[in-house]
Amino acid sequence: MQGLSRTTLIALVVAVLMVLVGSIFIGQGLGILTGRSIMVGDRTWAVIGAVLVVAGAWIGRRAWVRRNA
Repeated sequence: MQGLSRTTLIALVVAVLMVLVGSIFIGQGLGILTGRSIMVGDRTWAVIGAVLVVAGAWIGRRAWVRRNA
């Protein structure tokens, strides 16, 4: 990853983490991922997860585009 500024690298890492966590929230909220959690089966968490995924994708794309500008 030569040529990435520290700020861009941090933004990309945060974006990836947001997408991963959001995906887990979606899975738990929809009941796809099971376990002992108050999140399982609660669609509120699926909505929060979707927001995290979209925000993470937006942050990642913006950081990537700025890197190439």
